[in-house]
Amino acid sequence: MELVNLKVASDTASFSQAVKRGLGQEQGLYFPTSVPTLANIDDVLAMPFVERSIHVLKALIGDELGDGTLESIVKDAFTFPAPVVSVSDNVATLELFHGPTLAFKDFGGRFMAQCLSRISNGEPITILTATSGDTGAAVAHAFHGIENINVVILFPKGKISQLQEKLFTTLGDNIHTVAIESDFDACQAMVKQAFDDPDVREGLHLNSANSINISRLLAQVCYYFEAVSQLSDTQRKELVVSVPSGNFGNLTAGMIAKAMGLPIKRFVAATNLNDTVPRYLKTGEWAPNQTVATMSNAMDVSQPNNWPRIEALIERGFLDKACLRGECVDEDYTQIAMRQLAQQGYTSEPHAAIAYRAVSHDLAEGEYGLFLGTAHPAKFRETVENVLGQPLSLPQPLVDCSSKESQAVTLPASYDALKAHMFSVLK
Repeated sequence: MELVNLKVASDTASFSQAVKRGLGQEQGLYFPTSVPTLANIDDVLAMPFVERSIHVLKALIGDELGDGTLESIVKDAFTFPAPVVSVSDNVATLELFHGPTLAFKDFGGRFMAQCLSRISNGEPITILTATSGDTGAAVAHAFHGIENINVVILFPKGKISQLQEKLFTTLGDNIHTVAIESDFDACQAMVKQAFDDPDVREGLHLNSANSINISRLLAQVCYYFEAVSQLSDTQRKELVVSVPSGNFGNLTAGMIAKAMGLPIKRFVAATNLNDTVPRYLKTGEWAPNQTVATMSNAMDVSQPNNWPRIEALIERGFLDKACLRGECVDEDYTQIAMRQLAQQGYTSEPHAAIAYRAVSHDLAEGEYGLFLGTAHPAKFRETVENVLGQPLSLPQPLVDCSSKESQAVTLPASYDALKAHMFSVLK
C-alpha cells in the first residue's frame, strides 16, 4: 500500500510506516494513492464479518504485513458484532457500541493496537492522542498492558460525560490521562504541536491514535460493509447513510467503502451546532466558528482533522461530490429526535439522534435510511434520562469503572506544561 502526505507530496509511506508515524511532515495526513474497486460485491457481502474484513483490508493494504499477520490482527481486533436494528419501515441504525468500551472507536482502536504491537519490533512508542469523548476509552483499553507502548490522552476538562471519563482515566499502568483546562480543539492543537517538536517527537517516539492514524481509518471501512451485508437487495439499492460527525474520520471511512464499490447512494454528514462542514457544503466557504459545547460532546469540533481526506476522495475522482450532503441539528431538534426514537421503541443517545434527525429530514420517497449509533446510550446516562424522563440501567463495563477513582492530572492549555509533564512521567 502506498500512501502520500496530502500536504507534502514527496512524503510517501507504506502502511506500516504511516501507522508508526501517525502524522506526516507539516502535520499532513497520509492518504492512499489509489482506492481499489472490489469485484463481485454481492459475494463479498455474503462472507462472515471477520472473513470479509480481512478481504477488504487486504485489498487496501496488500501483502505488506506478511503471511497470516493481517488475518491474526483482524481476528484479535474484531471480536464483537455490529448489528443493524430496524427503527421504522424505512430507517434502521447500525449499532457500533458492542465492544469493550461501548463505542464505535473500539473497532479502530483495537485494530491499531494489534497492528502496532506486531510492527513495532519491541521499540518504545508513546501514543499521544486527544479525545472529545469515546476515542480516549477505546485507545486506552486497546493499548492497556501492551509492553513498550505508553499512552497519553488529553481531554477537555469538564466537557465529556463522567462515565466516558471514568472508562479511560481509571486504568493507570501505561495509560496516562491529562485533563486540559480548555476545549477539544485546544487539546488537538497541543497534540499537533507535539508532533512538530523534534525533542518530543523523537525523544518519546511519538505516534497518534486519533482518527488521523491510517490504521484506525481503514478498520472503520469494514463495518460499513457489515452494515450493508445485513440489508435486503431493495434496501441496498436506495441506501442513504447518515453519520454523526465530529472529526469526520467515521464519514471518511464510509466514503472509502463507497469508492471501493459498496452500494451507498449518498451520505449525510450530520453535525450539531459545530456546523463548519454543512455550511461549507452549502456556501463553499470554509469558516470555522468558535467551538460550542453541546449535549453531543464528542462532535464538539469546529475544525475537523479528517476533512482533507474527504476532499481528496472527491478531488482525485474516487467519488462525486454529489454523494455528500450536510445537515446541522440544533439542541432542541436533538432532544425531539431522541423522543421520537423512544416513541418507536428505540432508546438513543444524542449523537445517534442527530444522525437520525438528519437522515429522516433528507430521505426521498423510496429511499432507505441508515444512521450510525456510535455509543451506548448509558455513556450519556444523565442526558438520556433527563430528555426521556425514564431511568436507564448501566451495562457492566460502566458499572465496573463508575466507582473507581480517576488518575488524570489537570493542566492548563499550555504546550510547555504538557511537554514538561510528558517528560516527567515517561522518561
